[in-house]
Amino acid sequence: MKERVQKVLARWGIASRRQAEQAILDGRVRLNGEIVKLGQKVDLSRDRLQVDGKTIRRRDRPDFVYLLLHKPLGVVSTCRDPQGRKTVIDLLPPELRKGQGIHPVGRLDVDSTGALLLSNDGAWTQAIAHPSAHLPKTYEVWVEGYPSEEVLQQWRQGIMLLGKPTLPARVEVLTSRQGRTLLKIVLNEGRNRQIRQVASELGHEVIKLHRTAIGPIQLQPPNGAILPRGEFRFLKSFEIKCFKSSSTST
Repeated sequence: MKERVQKVLARWGIASRRQAEQAILDGRVRLNGEIVKLGQKVDLSRDRLQVDGKTIRRRDRPDFVYLLLHKPLGVVSTCRDPQGRKTVIDLLPPELRKGQGIHPVGRLDVDSTGALLLSNDGAWTQAIAHPSAHLPKTYEVWVEGYPSEEVLQQWRQGIMLLGKPTLPARVEVLTSRQGRTLLKIVLNEGRNRQIRQVASELGHEVIKLHRTAIGPIQLQPPNGAILPRGEFRFLKSFEIKCFKSSSTST
């Protein structure tokens, strides 16, 4: 049975659907020796599919893996980095780094820390990371100064950012001291560097940004120990099902 190449790469855990499409556009994928064009289909029972020179076989499809990682400062949320910086994949043990196709689900900026999901289930990744999923993400953010109630209300209601309004957000003050304020922010969208850009537009630059939860999955669950920085854990079956049910309902 023939399927689109990017779908096969996602199902085999080589990359998310979007990453697979980019790999095709970059000329890194070959079908029977020829560079693949976006939209081409493959039948792995008859065709030879290669990514970066490595052949993808039907029998090589890995078991799906679902992880929660506590990303440290200075680590990039990619599988590889042209600048040679440490990636989130480098934080995994060798048996998960190679041949499993594990990749980040969404991302955190290099100068941000906290909860990040990783998986080799491309369809799951696509469903969760797609903007239409509106998966709530919770952050603790230190900003400069003391935002007024008027500023906080603007943030909650949404502002124009690059010509498009941000969705309503939950924003509350946790504490203030020494010329800075700690906010708890819950977003239902994830534009690139959104919190930093909104904070800057409202006159309160971000000092430190930390993601504490993705949907119901928390770095520190109720009555539990926090996941140490730089470490990961496997998601429990009910957590995986929770994400699957929420992604299919959107």
